[in-house]
Amino acid sequence: MRFALGCVAGAALLLAGCAHERPRPTAPGAPPAAGGADDTTLPQSSRYRLDRDGGPGAPPVDVSKLPEPAPRIEPRSRYGNKSPYTVLGRTYYVLPSAKGYVERGIASWYGNKFHGYMTSNFEPYDMYQFTAAHKTLPLPSYARVTNLANGKSVVVRVNDRGPFAENRLIDLSYAAAVRIGIWPKGTGVVEVRAIDPAAPAELPPPPAVTAAGGAPRLYLQAGSFADPANAARLAARLRALGVGPVGVSEVGVNGRRVTRVRIGPLPDVDAVDRISERLGREGIPHVRATVDD
Repeated sequence: MRFALGCVAGAALLLAGCAHERPRPTAPGAPPAAGGADDTTLPQSSRYRLDRDGGPGAPPVDVSKLPEPAPRIEPRSRYGNKSPYTVLGRTYYVLPSAKGYVERGIASWYGNKFHGYMTSNFEPYDMYQFTAAHKTLPLPSYARVTNLANGKSVVVRVNDRGPFAENRLIDLSYAAAVRIGIWPKGTGVVEVRAIDPAAPAELPPPPAVTAAGGAPRLYLQAGSFADPANAARLAARLRALGVGPVGVSEVGVNGRRVTRVRIGPLPDVDAVDRISERLGREGIPHVRATVDD
């Protein structure tokens, strides 16, 4: 689930123009009802009425009948596109364009705790719409998100910032998470592929998903070095910690050769989170989840 909406103290206009929570829509896809103004000076811990996130109450919504957004050319939002911006001590740079963006990683989702509050580009979050939060894609933009475990995909409109939890690539709305089978488990390994609204007839198809046993493999990248000796030292330290199989490989990045150090393959997202937390305690923070075919 979502770690933070992006309304951190001192950064309200960088990430979100937050509004007061509103009642859940009475019908799927209906806009949230009008509510009072939100106090954007409140810290994240006390901003929301609900303490925990979750899905909707009864009766359940038939997400299969909700329409996916039709990508269209839109101007950049006035809010949510400041670059760079900093959250929880980390700095992010918004991409100049979504065109050509493709990345694989771990998806999470967010639901009724944030329902009715403003997203980072000043739109009310509606968990019954196919939307998403991303740290660096321009707002708004469109993408096809595919669950690499089952091949299910959904087109989403990216209108929010996040998720800011470690090793999360994208936060899906409740509806989008249900559509591709990430709800109620909470996380899943996905591919995010940007859509060019100028070429609606060329919507990217979902990637092919291999049979069971050949599913994409999860790794934790602990470092990438121009000097192979530095990579060897980190690899030796990781092996001494016994956190899992450690691999060292040379790869090309932006036209140069670097040596990367990775732990894996790992069995699931829980293992990624558990090892990542331990490495943080050992003074090896901000390791990054990666996905291989």
